[in-house]
Amino acid sequence: MTRAQATGADAENTLTFDGTPVPFAPGQTIGGALAAAGIVSWRTTRRDRAPRGLFCGIGVCFDCLVTVDGIRTQRACLAEACDGQDVRSSDPDEPLPLPEGSHD
Repeated sequence: MTRAQATGADAENTLTFDGTPVPFAPGQTIGGALAAAGIVSWRTTRRDRAPRGLFCGIGVCFDCLVTVDGIRTQRACLAEACDGQDVRSSDPDEPLPLPEGSHD
């Protein structure tokens, strides 16, 4: 049995996480898809570099932050997985981009 069969994911429902294809079932969150694929950590804390992923699973703790299609600080436990999404791990030291027109 393949992982897609075990999770009920359709082979056509795939997002990419840091360039790796991750299957998901319709209605599944990004966090759920990553966990089902065995990916349990996707960011680190600023001071200790401790791994973080799903913790509360309900959007309260912010441990599961990812970048989704170029939009930073998305909670993976709340964001619904969509086919073709580009999901990236978060680097706490990477500065947030300036809004358009503010670099004058």
